[in-house]
Amino acid sequence: MGRSPSTLTKLKLGKLKVVRRQLLQRYEHQPFISCLAGLYGCQWKRYQRARVQPGECCCNKLECSSFGILIVTFCLSLVFLYFWSEAQNDYNDFDWFNYDKLGYWFPWSVVLLVVAAVLFTYVALLLVIAVFLLSEGQRLYLHWSHKIGILVTLVFSIVAITVLSDLWSKEWTTLLLSFQVTAPYLHLGGVTAVTVLSWPIALHFCRMNKKVRQVLIMGVYLMVLFTLYLVPLGMYSPCIKEKGTLGPPPALIGHRGAPMLAPENTKMSFEKAIEFGGEGLETDVTISYDGVPFLMHDQNLKRTTNVHKVFPNRTRELASMFTLGELETLNAGEWFISGDPFGTKASLTVKDRVSAKNQSIMNLSDFLNQAATHRKLVMFNLCRPPQHHPYRDSWINRTLEVIRNESSIDPSLVLWLPNVERSLVQDLIPGMQQTSEEQASIEKLQENNIVKLNLHYSQMSAKQIRKYAAANITTNLYVISQPWLYSLAWCAGAHSVTTNAVQILKNLSRPLFLMTPHEYKLMWILSDVVSAVLIVVVFVFHWWRERGLPCFSGSRQTHENGPYSKFRTELSDVWSISSVDVPGEVRSFHTTPNLSTISEVHEPPV
Repeated sequence: MGRSPSTLTKLKLGKLKVVRRQLLQRYEHQPFISCLAGLYGCQWKRYQRARVQPGECCCNKLECSSFGILIVTFCLSLVFLYFWSEAQNDYNDFDWFNYDKLGYWFPWSVVLLVVAAVLFTYVALLLVIAVFLLSEGQRLYLHWSHKIGILVTLVFSIVAITVLSDLWSKEWTTLLLSFQVTAPYLHLGGVTAVTVLSWPIALHFCRMNKKVRQVLIMGVYLMVLFTLYLVPLGMYSPCIKEKGTLGPPPALIGHRGAPMLAPENTKMSFEKAIEFGGEGLETDVTISYDGVPFLMHDQNLKRTTNVHKVFPNRTRELASMFTLGELETLNAGEWFISGDPFGTKASLTVKDRVSAKNQSIMNLSDFLNQAATHRKLVMFNLCRPPQHHPYRDSWINRTLEVIRNESSIDPSLVLWLPNVERSLVQDLIPGMQQTSEEQASIEKLQENNIVKLNLHYSQMSAKQIRKYAAANITTNLYVISQPWLYSLAWCAGAHSVTTNAVQILKNLSRPLFLMTPHEYKLMWILSDVVSAVLIVVVFVFHWWRERGLPCFSGSRQTHENGPYSKFRTELSDVWSISSVDVPGEVRSFHTTPNLSTISEVHEPPV
């Protein structure tokens, strides 16, 4: 028995629906594109999206501006994230700076890092999605909520960079120093990123129908590419050294002891520094009102003692205006346990926590005796008492008296730092090592019998360190607590560093990022060659795949067997045949513009 026309038509339509779905999956990767378009512009339905025809712009002017702002935001947020990540060495200074301004302690540095990482990740994901959509020939449409998020990230990055540049300008020096150890790997990452971008760039290059656009996009891309390829020619890193030329690791001087493991400037802190292998101890000395030198970094006692409980009306009073008896009534360890300034409290044993909580202010003579017992170098900054203080004019003599008469330390273990009355100091105690914070000429330093320089790490220079070393003047850099920065100081030839992290740096057996010139050249040339080959392959592949598309303005010539031509033919047949009228039903289908239709021939009834 024959089939009715209605039945045949329904069978055809059923088959055509399957064919249409297969075509859409084949040419549009429907689930993948739906996910990307939904995340980028909240366009979860296919009918909400539009494809880019060959040679057309990927978006309108508004969306093009949004995409440009997205790229700018990505770059700025990346710069700030890298900048603040490399500034970890000074996070503690940043947090205590805010403590002094706000009156309470909080790890603002870590919060800022987390916020920067989250915002950068968000913007980076949007940019990756946009690149994928462009690679699939989709028009870009950024949802309004993402536009707000991008603007928030942009404003945050600009404000953060501006404020920190004003208050913490020296951190840009840290950023430049970091390039000396990370530059080879940043170069490798940059080459990889530009190589990956060759896929969408090659696709749109082959589909463009105007030579001007093709020349422009290729010109910019090749300029960036060859700049990256040649960047290593101007790159310098002291960690690229021939085998056998690396000197010994810098000696470690505990900055106020081991402040990550115990309250700073306390007996426990110096014990920890000695326990973990510190070769020296650094501290800060103030003269009490009754003439006893004691250890205190801040001008007042608010941060590191419980002065607000014992002397609530003298919280902001200068530390040097307290007598030794008053200082001995204060607790110098509770703040460390309650505040956990380095986030290391959890690593301490119960015994250490109890001990840390019961520390007291230490005087200079006890500190010197502790160092003498273990034959450790000592270095200290000496704070001059204020006006109307009984020992304002005799502070140097009083300190020297403690070193000579009230302690058992060998003078040769003392690195004398104060640049005041040096000749008197050398006459009274000639055996001390004269140390200067001034990077003066060799002649001037030798005239003052300077044997060691104490410089901030931002002044690190391998050339200067070698020059002073040739004149028997060693160099100490402060304060270095990050392994990468210690590695750089090691490679630069520094003789010692002042650090908050003796327990971390002591375990470093070799500098990070150390490599020979041969290894570096091999990495550089190999990465550039592999990148160039992959880029050529990508462009050739896209030219071959899109060879049926018009690549020149006004060109009508196409390959009949090209993939895009085949897609147009198949899709035209599907839409034209699927437009058939079914008897007894009213149906309408959207026709696709610019696609030729094939009129349906009805079969005679059987």
